[in-house]
Amino acid sequence: MTRSRSPLLLAASIFLMSACATAPQTPRPDALVSTTSGTLQGASVEGVDVYRGVPFAAPPVGELRWKAPQPMSWDGVYQATQDKPACVQPLSKDGSPNGGGYAGPVSEDCLYMNIWAPEDAENAPIMLFLFGGGGVVGAGNVPTYDGSAFARDGVVLVTINYRLGALAGFAHPSLTAEASAEPSSNFHLLDAIAALEWMKANAASFGGDAENILLFGESAGATMTANLVASPMTEGLFQKAIFESTGSLGAPATPLALAHERGAKLASDLGLDGAAATPEELRALDADAIISHRALGRGQRTILDGEVMETAIMDTFAAGHENDVMLVVGTNSDEGRLTGTKQVAEYAEDGAPVWQYFFDYVANDLREANPNGAPHAHELPFVFDTLEKYPRVKAKTADDQAAADLAHSCWVAFAKAPLDATALICSDGFVWPSRNAQNDHVVAVLQSTPSLKPVAEIKSPPNGAEPGPTSRDD
Repeated sequence: MTRSRSPLLLAASIFLMSACATAPQTPRPDALVSTTSGTLQGASVEGVDVYRGVPFAAPPVGELRWKAPQPMSWDGVYQATQDKPACVQPLSKDGSPNGGGYAGPVSEDCLYMNIWAPEDAENAPIMLFLFGGGGVVGAGNVPTYDGSAFARDGVVLVTINYRLGALAGFAHPSLTAEASAEPSSNFHLLDAIAALEWMKANAASFGGDAENILLFGESAGATMTANLVASPMTEGLFQKAIFESTGSLGAPATPLALAHERGAKLASDLGLDGAAATPEELRALDADAIISHRALGRGQRTILDGEVMETAIMDTFAAGHENDVMLVVGTNSDEGRLTGTKQVAEYAEDGAPVWQYFFDYVANDLREANPNGAPHAHELPFVFDTLEKYPRVKAKTADDQAAADLAHSCWVAFAKAPLDATALICSDGFVWPSRNAQNDHVVAVLQSTPSLKPVAEIKSPPNGAEPGPTSRDD
């Protein structure tokens, strides 16, 4: 439900990760679960049941390209023990990880999730993560996003793939006409909704609590998360959300008519008859040609289709029409993304509790290269407690691990918090209160030793500039 109001850089800068696919793991007899789609066989790794490459929707290929995700089922036992390809995206020519940290195989058949669950979980909170990458690169199976630490701490952690570029942010008059009353754009958001619906329906199979689902994302994934908090289609799907470092909270969305014009232009540039191109002709286009289009291959900013999205993010929050879920919002100290974060936190503060953070820790190995503070995406290996999988950090220090212990524990505390909580207890007894006028809208400054500051004292560094509008959400 919506709340009532009283009157009153493109993520290609993500330099995160090694992108080697995880080797198949040995199944364990107990890691066998029944789902609404069929039976899954996972593997056990040090007390954590891991299910890799789980299909949460039918492959969006052929006649299902540019359609809302469709249900998926199978017969027999599905072996969920190895990663699946990421969605189609530009890759580095030299084979190194691209701006989303990915260097593996890609395919239009890509709607898969990975799940890490405590072996004997019961009513555990569920966290579903949306990766960053400007809406054009990235994958749910990048090693930095390994969910083992969350599972060891009693959380079911889920990562997903979602469609990218113009295979995601796209609209065309013929597709809209064909879809009739069904959504016909914002396919990345529809993919995330399908994953949330699948996890909600199957929560108990993994020891999860269907009524305690936390959606979180970083950069473009945080923009998606904010869109889903603002979407009329997601009421009741999740109870909590975290926005990590989105620069697009205040950016305008794309009206459907303009999205149609741009879709027709892409069709024309690829040899079709513009707005008159048929759905069949559009779906016959080469996927690489679509995402490689110089002007439009990156896809379009969130489209106001009247179904998935009715108004832009900030407009929705300003009107008090977002889903009233518990929120954590924040930025890193050297990325210049404070303005939108502060504004959306202020708007949301009269609804469910809101926590704000400012991540201000740089790993010891990277301090010389980052003298002004934590760069974009730097919080991720700390949040996931995966510094050992973060290739830029060669020698982890005790302070590095302390900062990871803190950030990770705060995210876990939020996942486990009751819906009426107004404070989180992180590692070493650090108490993080939610924002309100009485505590000067307090912000948690996350370092190896945390502190609390009034929001008015939180500033970007002198060289930190707010990002301007881009062709895709960042």
